[in-house]
Amino acid sequence: MRKILVFMLFLSVLMVQGQNVSTDSTNFKISRQNAFIDSTTAMLHGQNTLIDSALNKKPNAFNYKSLIIPSVLIGYGVIGQESPTLKDIDNRTKNEFREHDDKKFNIDDFSQYSPFVSVYALNAMGIQGKHNFKDRTIVLGTAYLLMGGSVNILKKTTRVTRPDGSSSTSFPSGHTATAFMGAEFLYQEYKDISVWYGVAGYVVAAGTGLFRLHNEKHWLTDIAAGAGIGILSTKIAYWLHPFIKKTIFKDKEKTTGIVMPFYNGKEYGLGLTLRF
Repeated sequence: MRKILVFMLFLSVLMVQGQNVSTDSTNFKISRQNAFIDSTTAMLHGQNTLIDSALNKKPNAFNYKSLIIPSVLIGYGVIGQESPTLKDIDNRTKNEFREHDDKKFNIDDFSQYSPFVSVYALNAMGIQGKHNFKDRTIVLGTAYLLMGGSVNILKKTTRVTRPDGSSSTSFPSGHTATAFMGAEFLYQEYKDISVWYGVAGYVVAAGTGLFRLHNEKHWLTDIAAGAGIGILSTKIAYWLHPFIKKTIFKDKEKTTGIVMPFYNGKEYGLGLTLRF
């Protein structure tokens, strides 16, 4: 189990670091441009704020390298549905957790929401992220629709039995997909302030996946696919955001709303309310 824990934590840091490497060349070019801008705006008092605001609103450009990690994770999960070797790893992982502790925890029912709720909490505390409330909520809503739709379709079509035999909706892990969707959301919003926000989000997401394994609700292949779907959904949401904002939310600058998880005694979910 120690090996699995170390692997999950290493994977969490790798996801953030992998994205940082892919943007190094871009950041270098921007830093050179910023040096020129700074020297110019130093002579024009009050201009820096306007320039910074314009730079922060620059949409996320498509980068095929950012698809590598989520694609590998999804591919591992899909191949694992037919591969005897990966199925054997699933079973050995299940037995490894069962041998160490048979006590179940339900913390994963709540930790799955922690990363994306943290974005709103940080903004409420005055630590501003990349986008305002309206834009980040559009991104989150888009990511949640993409993630939820993908997970539910796969659950209904694959019909994989859970390790504890409780149902046939094991593949992929919805809890893990939600957690990694939120972790990528947290990373994208705060990567320009500190990469450690993203690292913290991915650690929580990895922990959610580990608890799903520990509680025998999912196989390792379910966790891998869920993580990949969650990350990919958020990335696509950021790429689609300029188009969605322009076509659907055009000229609707004043937006208020709230995003909160809910629990009705039997089910967990996400409540989203927007007012235009």
